[in-house]
Amino acid sequence: MSDKEIKNIFVQGAIDSTFISESIAKHSSKTGIGGHSIFMGQVRKDEIDGKFVSAIDYTAYEELTLEKMQEIREAIFEKYPLTCMHVHHSLGKIKTGEICLFVFTSSAHRKPAIDACTEIVERLKAELPIWGKECFEDESHQWKENI
Repeated sequence: MSDKEIKNIFVQGAIDSTFISESIAKHSSKTGIGGHSIFMGQVRKDEIDGKFVSAIDYTAYEELTLEKMQEIREAIFEKYPLTCMHVHHSLGKIKTGEICLFVFTSSAHRKPAIDACTEIVERLKAELPIWGKECFEDESHQWKENI
């Protein structure tokens, strides 16, 4: 891994829509960008065995997650001609309907931005030690499977 500064991807609680809109707005002055791709993960009110999810409580092995995310970041920048990449993941209890993941990529052209964003989401779901405990309306819970 390089000597580049490891970026913190974690946000305590839900990712606020104001934060998302301000992140997007900051890029309007970067006139070499022609395409952005955005993925936002939202907590669903799934029904499992007759019970409804009310929230997901996210925990992580933070140090290892940040190191692994830096490796993913560097690999993505090597593979795609990106201008910018932003990744934010919630920790703590996130209620249904709230945003828990925000991935934002930018490039001179749309295809690299879209492809990179998709690959980032797939890799972080598969490779990062982040766990979600599904909390049900009846106060019971189960550990979520990343799919």
